[in-house]
Amino acid sequence: MARLFHVPLSPFCRKVRLSLAEKKIEVELVEERYWEADPDFLRRNPAAKVPVLRLDGIMMAESTAICEYIEETRPDPALMPKEAAARQEVRRLVSWFDDKFHHEVTSKLLYERVNKKVMGQGYPDSGNVKAGAKAIKYHLDYMTWLLDHRRWLAGDVMTLADFAAAAHLSALDYISDVDWNRSEGVKDWYAKIKSRPAFRGLLADQVPGFPPPRHYNDLDF
Repeated sequence: MARLFHVPLSPFCRKVRLSLAEKKIEVELVEERYWEADPDFLRRNPAAKVPVLRLDGIMMAESTAICEYIEETRPDPALMPKEAAARQEVRRLVSWFDDKFHHEVTSKLLYERVNKKVMGQGYPDSGNVKAGAKAIKYHLDYMTWLLDHRRWLAGDVMTLADFAAAAHLSALDYISDVDWNRSEGVKDWYAKIKSRPAFRGLLADQVPGFPPPRHYNDLDF
């Protein structure tokens, strides 16, 4: 069985979990306190980052590289389109959410409000929280524009780009940091993603000291 070393609210881990679940790959989840720099974990990934996946006898790190390995070795159901230009657009959007969105939003909201407390690093920086709350509006508006022109974020079919976005937004939704009333298009898109069987594991997550909001498990939110 595959084994994934993860943190429940990490969007990078969630992206990998969604890919594994969509392709019905059974996996054992192992919560890893990576910030404690455990020697055993450092041997698995000297970068001291999650996720780390053991699959096919290989120990893999970096979420996008992991997801592309899964896609190449288990191509059905596909999370990457066949055409080169369409694949480029998926990769662009995965990078958008894992780089730009993460830097401007996730790190300013989730990391300040949750990670600092869990890691014992003090209180949230109010300046960062305000910046993240402002930036997420821009990103939701960009997603609205994309979904006004496409059925899914990268085109007419669901792809890894949708999972990357949903991984970040679901983690932020856990701490009620997404204004779903800002965009009906984004809300409808998230409802479609959230209703997929692959999402069930994420909805079952519980972080000690941070109970999820009432709507978090509700498919008709």
